[in-house]
Amino acid sequence: MHQPSSRTLQRLAARLATTVLIGSATIAHSQTAPPAPASPAASPAASLPLVAAEVRKVDLRAGKITLKHGEIPNLEMPPMTMVFVVEDAALLDQLKPGDRVKFTADKRLGSYKVLTLQRDE
Repeated sequence: MHQPSSRTLQRLAARLATTVLIGSATIAHSQTAPPAPASPAASPAASLPLVAAEVRKVDLRAGKITLKHGEIPNLEMPPMTMVFVVEDAALLDQLKPGDRVKFTADKRLGSYKVLTLQRDE
């Protein structure tokens, strides 16, 4: 009977070890839980600063609001009066010029958008 050489045995052992490592890595990867969906608290708007402002104009049809706002640190924007697109136009329903509000804003797709908006009581 023919006996395999030590070199053949070494190659066989290396192939077996590689196969076992690849198999165990595949099993470990398939057993990892999928990432949990982002909670509302973990949304990008939750990490943005609340900025105080006064409503100057509300344009319900266009979904825009003109705000005289304080500094917006995340946008490196000084206090000024400007028009913002509101991400959710329903936020504008109960607002009128002169109302004091707090809002978060960010730059999305090239324009400044109000992400959250609430009356400042």
